[in-house]
Amino acid sequence: MPLNNSQRKRYARHLSLSEIGEEGQEKLLKAKVLVIGAGGLGSPVAFYLAAAGIGTIGLMDGDKVDLSNLQRQILHTTDSIGEEKVTSAKKRLIALDPEIKLNLYPFRLTTDNATEIFEPYDFIIDATDNFDSKFLIDTACHNTGKPYSHAGIREFHGQTMTVHPGATACYHCLFHKEGAPITSIPKGPLGAVPGIIGSIQATEAIKHILSIGTPLTNTLLTCDTLTMKIRNVKVQRNSLCPTCGTR
Repeated sequence: MPLNNSQRKRYARHLSLSEIGEEGQEKLLKAKVLVIGAGGLGSPVAFYLAAAGIGTIGLMDGDKVDLSNLQRQILHTTDSIGEEKVTSAKKRLIALDPEIKLNLYPFRLTTDNATEIFEPYDFIIDATDNFDSKFLIDTACHNTGKPYSHAGIREFHGQTMTVHPGATACYHCLFHKEGAPITSIPKGPLGAVPGIIGSIQATEAIKHILSIGTPLTNTLLTCDTLTMKIRNVKVQRNSLCPTCGTR
């Protein structure tokens, strides 16, 4: 459907980019992206996807807003304390753009619900904060053939990479379940770190939908905000990987 006058004004800066234009903006409005985690990483991801005009955004998180979240989780406010994170997030995103469609999942991802939930989406965002969820997302994306963006943050550091199942290195190629801590004492992060990494994740989702630029596939981007060193570390698909290996 062609853009209306209000949309042309809202997305004027996108329309001025030759890589996007009206045709690209229409693709964004038709796109569906699932964000798993409505916290530090999920906040900037969801905000920028909504602002970009992603037509349908899924938000999954089983937690409620806590005062300690507000140092970094910009989807939420002091008035949101005690509220389900997905509900709090919906209020902020609808205030930004009342026309977007939001699918809320106020519970955790499991092996039982992952396939059904992933099915309608074009791209998956891993904005979780624990190893179990990251391995589960990796497996579920490969089972459903859904491209996804992985990210992790700690202290002053962040990392992210994009995965095209069956074609590029995946999370399990680089990291192993064996020895991964079940829980860990939180150390940070600096509140702005998820803003940096989450913005990159949103950019990767938009690039994928529009088929523009070079994705962060087979590449782990790392960022140290203390030194402001950003590195692109080349990685390879592991033929012995339990998730995507060919052997």
